[in-house]
This record gives sequence, C-alpha cells and structure tokens, in this order.
Amino acid sequence: MQHRIVVLGAGYTGAVVAGRLDRRLRREDVAITLVNAEPDFVERVRMHQLATGQELRPRPFAEMFAGTGVRLRLARVTAVDVDRRTVTTVPTAGQGAPEPQEPEELAYDTLVYALGSAWNDQGVPGAAEHADQIASRPGALRLRRRLAALPAGEPVLVVGGGLTGLEAVTEIAEARPDLDVALAARGALGDWLSPKGRRHLRKVVDGLGITVHEHTAVTAVAPDHVTTAEGTAVPAAVTLWTTGFAVHPLSGATALEVTGAGRIVVDGTMRSVSHPDVYAIGDAAQATGPAGNPLRMSCASGLPMAWQAADAIAARLTGGKLPSTPLRYVNQCVSLGRRQGLIQYVTADDRAVRAALTGRTAALYKELICKGAAWAVSHPMLGLPSRRRPLVPAPARSTPPLATTPGKAA
Repeated sequence: MQHRIVVLGAGYTGAVVAGRLDRRLRREDVAITLVNAEPDFVERVRMHQLATGQELRPRPFAEMFAGTGVRLRLARVTAVDVDRRTVTTVPTAGQGAPEPQEPEELAYDTLVYALGSAWNDQGVPGAAEHADQIASRPGALRLRRRLAALPAGEPVLVVGGGLTGLEAVTEIAEARPDLDVALAARGALGDWLSPKGRRHLRKVVDGLGITVHEHTAVTAVAPDHVTTAEGTAVPAAVTLWTTGFAVHPLSGATALEVTGAGRIVVDGTMRSVSHPDVYAIGDAAQATGPAGNPLRMSCASGLPMAWQAADAIAARLTGGKLPSTPLRYVNQCVSLGRRQGLIQYVTADDRAVRAALTGRTAALYKELICKGAAWAVSHPMLGLPSRRRPLVPAPARSTPPLATTPGKAA
C-alpha cells in the first residue's frame, strides 16, 4: 500500500513541499495529493501590483505539476480530523461543477497543513464592511476595480505601516499620482529599519506625494473616512487595511496544539508537537527561529519551512538523516513602486543592521527575489538532485480506507 501524503494549500509553501517530496520519494511508494481551491498559483507577494492594474502571468497547477507524481485535487478544505487522519473537502467549480457539491473524505498517513492566512481586521468597527484587503486575489481584484473607478483628487488611505502597507501605498501613489494617497501607521514611518533605510523610505514617500499619519491608530472605518484614537476623521474614499494576517480558522477546530492566535505549534522539523502524523508550514505554523523567537508570517519564512518539512518527511519515511539547518533571516525586501526598492539587511533573528541597499538596484533585487520564489513553485522538481529512496517498513497500525468516502462538512 502506498503511503498517503496529503498537502493542504498550494501557496508558496504547499506547492513547494509537494514538489520537493515528489523529488525525494519513489512514486511507487507514495501517493502525494495537493488540495487547493483554485486551479492556478497565486503570487501573493504581487497582490499590490494586481490591485493597481498590472497583469500577472498565469501559472496553472496542471502545467506546473505535469510529469510529476503530484495529484492536484481542486477543493475547499472544510474539516480536519487528526485522530481519524482524514480531511473533509468540497469540490470547487474548478473541477467542472458549480458549488455546492457533496463533501468527501480524504484519508492520509502524513498530512502537511499549509492553508496559510487571510487578512486580519483586528476587530476594528467597520473594517470588515468598508475596508479593502490585498491578502487574497479576490481582495486585490476588488480593490483594483474600486481604484480604477475613482476620479482624480479622491483620497485613498492605507492603514498599516508594515511591509505590506509600504508596498501597497507606494504602488498606488506611483500608479495613480492623481489621487490623494495617505498612510496611517501606529508608529513612526519605518521605525524598524536602519537609519539609511528610514532615510530612503522617507525620500521615496515624500517624492510620491504620500501623506503620512504617524503614531496614528485607526479605531473605526466608515464608507468615506476613518476615525483615529484621538477622534480625528481622516477622509478616505477607499481604505486599504494592511495591519496583519490571521491564520485560517480551521486549525483551531482540530485537536492540534495551537497558539492563542491559532498557529499550529511545530518542532524544528515542522512536525506538530501534538500529532506526529501532521506537519505545518508557512503562516499556519508557529515555528521558532534564532533566539527562540517565532518566525514571522512571510514568504521569507515559508519557503525554508517547506524545504525543512519535505526533507524531514522524506528522512523519516526512508530512514535517512533528519535536516538540521537552522531557519534564519538575511534581509527584508521591500518594493516601493516599480522604480524604487529597499533591501534592509538583518540579523539572523530579523533585527535591522546598518547595511541597506536602496534605489533602482534594490528594486531589481526585489524583482529577482519575487521571480525566484515563483520559479521555485513553477519548477518544484528542478534544482534539486533526485535522491529517491525506498521507504523503510512502518509498524503495522489501523488506517482509514484508501478510497474516498462521503463525509460531512464542518
């Protein structure tokens, strides 16, 4: 009987781990199933570009995994039973039939949970109803339509001064210089950057005519304005909310050990500390980096986590050596429109150092990073030596039936 590996989510981490496992394990020994609701890969790090009217290259999974042993299952995940080792899914319209469809159960021997995260409105009144988000393709496309419909002079406010907020506000200001673009940040502009990084960021923001509301907390969102903690009304025909991410709520509905924020607690090999048949990677996982600090939600964290998980799964199944490469950071890459960028070099635990790369060179560097991440997903079996080894015999145990059976949605 083949060992059944099920990967939930085909973002950067899920797609990479599926392709790497296919390269590491013999196809006659394993059945790798990749479950995703959409038929093509979404370059999440480019959603601010999509929102401003730029066209992104389509990357269908059917082409990406052609010739591999990875089986793509287009479906939404509605439940995970880690005690029975089953996943409940509902086929999506991508399989040729409109939703709703009958739920189905998919059994696994090893599960890789990579469902990622979505935008987080932080519970601020009016944010869910009136703010836009770019944490997903539907959100970016909705913002794209709204921005395109805005006449000149209308105010646009980006709430959140982190990496996503900075990339979004500069992209919008560059693409639509006729709009009144502003940024609201809880702290000082780029206060985590080095002095050189802060100076360059301020120069770019000022050059694009962006108004910055520093040390400003937004406490309510209305259709045409936001309200700050001081009671000030800031006009906004469009409010873009970029104050952080929230993990998929499904993890909290399982028996897996999770943090208060719902992230699955894993060890150094990305294995669940409570259920050894489950691995978690990307934004869904709480992994520890240098100095014992949790890795931040980012592509920079997710890809190394995917490599670590795939190699650990392959090692445990074949009796090989477990990976021991520490997860660390090197830099933070920020696009500031299409012509400017900022590469802030950091310590292993993600603290800014003096060195920073700025300007057009930094923009090209960031573009190479984005292309490299997409290449890693588009070519999951390339760039990695084929080291397929047979599986070692596993202790006999009771397993769910191999066939897919009807189930109930959660």
